[in-house]
Amino acid sequence: MIGTLALASGKGGVGKTVLAVSLGHALARAGARVLLIDADLGLANVDVQLGLVEDRHLGRALAERRPLAEMVVRDEATGLALLLGPSGWRSLAQLEGEALERLAGEIEALSRGYDATLLDLPAGIGSRTLRLARLARRVLLVATPEPTALTDAYALLKVGLKDHPGLGLVVNMAEDRADGASAARTLATTARRFLDRELPVLGIVRRDPRVPDAIARQRPLLARHPTAPAAADMEELARSLLAEERGCRPAT
Repeated sequence: MIGTLALASGKGGVGKTVLAVSLGHALARAGARVLLIDADLGLANVDVQLGLVEDRHLGRALAERRPLAEMVVRDEATGLALLLGPSGWRSLAQLEGEALERLAGEIEALSRGYDATLLDLPAGIGSRTLRLARLARRVLLVATPEPTALTDAYALLKVGLKDHPGLGLVVNMAEDRADGASAARTLATTARRFLDRELPVLGIVRRDPRVPDAIARQRPLLARHPTAPAAADMEELARSLLAEERGCRPAT
């Protein structure tokens, strides 16, 4: 069992949600029972990326005090179980204190029924992001090679994630593997120097024009463009996570 994986980023626009969907899809194709939770409270868009129109979502569960399990829907295109989030709900965007703790507890209980639970967290260093990240066995810190993305990723690492034992870096939208590796070294060196923290690189995903095409078509990347370089990179990340769980090296 992989357990809970949280995807976090210092800023928006780094491709975190498409990475969450694609990684979950790849894990499901490998035989794992996967739950993807759109935990970007108030600004959710997993449903938009998959072309779904659903009235079952996290907002209804909280507003009507219903179990989260009642709001889980299945996406046939990916094989994922989904707990979607509503967009534009101020009550969720401002969730704090006891209500946030109750939600965290319910997510933790729900995740026990799956091999892997992916949390697509809100971007930034807000209290909701940091609280929900603590639910995760592993946190995938997502950044691009752009200096602003690396700076904001470091800020998130410094403020809330530096002590997380399962933290790792995923560089998204790299021009090539060398570009991704260079960005990873920059962030890892800074973390080691100023935070005394190692930051292992879990994956590098190359920039690929088929990604925005899949988003525009509201189709999963691995279904619409299964041979795309970015799709291959995301599947490699999934294999690495599965191999790590099984205590063996991924096949090459």
